[in-house]
Amino acid sequence: MALPDIAAGIEVTARQETRGVASVDDTGGDLASRLAPHADALACTPEAAAVVLDHHARGHSVGASAREAGVAAVTAAKVLHRCGVQGVSPLAPTARRVVRDWLAGEIPRADALELSGGEEAAFALASYVESHEPVPELADVARGALADGGNASVEKRDALGETMSSVSDLR
Repeated sequence: MALPDIAAGIEVTARQETRGVASVDDTGGDLASRLAPHADALACTPEAAAVVLDHHARGHSVGASAREAGVAAVTAAKVLHRCGVQGVSPLAPTARRVVRDWLAGEIPRADALELSGGEEAAFALASYVESHEPVPELADVARGALADGGNASVEKRDALGETMSSVSDLR
C-alpha cells in the first residue's frame, strides 16, 4: 500500500472543530461565597474561613493565617481540617491513637491527656480532628484555593523568573 492509497479520502477543511470534554467552572464567585452554603460546618464565618484558606495557601502558618482572619489559631486549624487540609493535628500518630482510645471510652481523659503529652490545647484540637471528618464539599471548594496558592505562587514565579531554567537551557 502506497502513501496515495493511505491518504485517499482525507479532506482538508478551512476550519477545525473543537472536540473536547465539556467542563463547568463554578469558581466565578469569591471564596467566601462558595464557603457560605456550608457555614454550619465551619468553626467561624465563611469570610474568616476564606481569609484563613487564602493565607494558608500562600504559605503562611496556621497562626499567621488565624491572626490575619481575626480568629484563634485553634479555630483556623479546625477550618483547615474541615476543608480537607492534612496535618493540622498537633499530636504524633501514637498520641492521636491515645485520643481515639479516649473518644471510644477505653481510657479515662486524665490518662489520655497525660499519655498524649499533657497539653490541654493540643489535646482539645486533636480531639476535634479525631471526632470530625473533613467535609467533602468544603474540601472541593478549598482545593481550588489551595492549588492556586493565592496569588503568591504567581508573584513568587515572577520574582524568581530569572533564576529558573527552561528546557532550552538543557542543551
